[in-house]
Amino acid sequence: MTSRNCAGPTAWFLAAVGVFAQAAYGAAEPSPLFATQETLQVRIEAPLSTLKSKRSDTEYLDGTFSYVDASGAEQLLDLKLRARGRYRRQRDTCRFPPVRLNFNKKQVMGTEFAGQDKLKLVTHCERRASYDQYVLKEYLAYKIFNSLTENSFGARLLQVTWIDTDRGGKAETRYAFVIEHADRLAERIGAEPVEVRSITYADLDPEHANLVTVFEYLIGNTDYSMVLGAVDDNCCHNIVLFSNGSPGYLAVPYDFDFSGLVNARYAEPNPKLPIKTVVRRLYRGLCGHNEHLELTLAQFRENEDEIRRVLSSVEALEEKTRNTALRYVDGFYKDIADAKAVERNLIRNCL
Repeated sequence: MTSRNCAGPTAWFLAAVGVFAQAAYGAAEPSPLFATQETLQVRIEAPLSTLKSKRSDTEYLDGTFSYVDASGAEQLLDLKLRARGRYRRQRDTCRFPPVRLNFNKKQVMGTEFAGQDKLKLVTHCERRASYDQYVLKEYLAYKIFNSLTENSFGARLLQVTWIDTDRGGKAETRYAFVIEHADRLAERIGAEPVEVRSITYADLDPEHANLVTVFEYLIGNTDYSMVLGAVDDNCCHNIVLFSNGSPGYLAVPYDFDFSGLVNARYAEPNPKLPIKTVVRRLYRGLCGHNEHLELTLAQFRENEDEIRRVLSSVEALEEKTRNTALRYVDGFYKDIADAKAVERNLIRNCL
């Protein structure tokens, strides 16, 4: 990754980075893991009780990862795994933390996981079945953004049978999904991930930034920042920046469990915001990008049927949950139904 300390990239720097990115990365096809939407049945054997008790985000534990591939052959892979994340890694938030999977690159050659090394795994968090529904809805948020742009993180749904070697092989089967690594996304779109401490809104690609903010408004998410990260971290919050040689960074979002679409039991908005619940939408688009807003909204209108299809694409989503999600999307389309509605719901609330 490129690392810089200054806050505002200049046009010449972006152009230079773009030449390097295109030469080094070159657009690529999706990896086999993210090339299909079929749910992958996998089995993970590991000391899960140790994982849940220690919750170390630095110490890997040894395990195995197995699945049956498209040809019917069983693939058995060595695996190292550890806890990851911040909020969901806390014991008082999740009984089961999110996980980082670390594969042997040579061992996965020729398998569905070819080219994968470290992958984020979003897990079920709690025992209650409703938490599987949260996982499925967050996965669908990724798929909605995939339907709008290739400049988005791929996601693959898994049904994982967890085998706890600390407890004599006790088994539990739950839904989870893996997220495309930033380096693999960069290769796919012909760009380069960029690390900076902070940027200004003027440093963003305005059209893509509008796409992100309207998408976040659609799913009811305010838990992100395209210009600042945590006090002790690089930019940005639940956003990864990429440079593809054009002026302005591409801000690619991830982590949607605090969205109104997911409406997780533990989710609540930042108390500094003028909303009391995550299901209440709040537009966080930039006033300076409003000249691009109508074109962005036209893209969402054109993709309405596809977005609804995405929400109906996972059979494991319960009918009541699916209908609630579709009604939530209905609310978005009412908000952008005409010019007066856009003025009232978005433009007057821009930053």
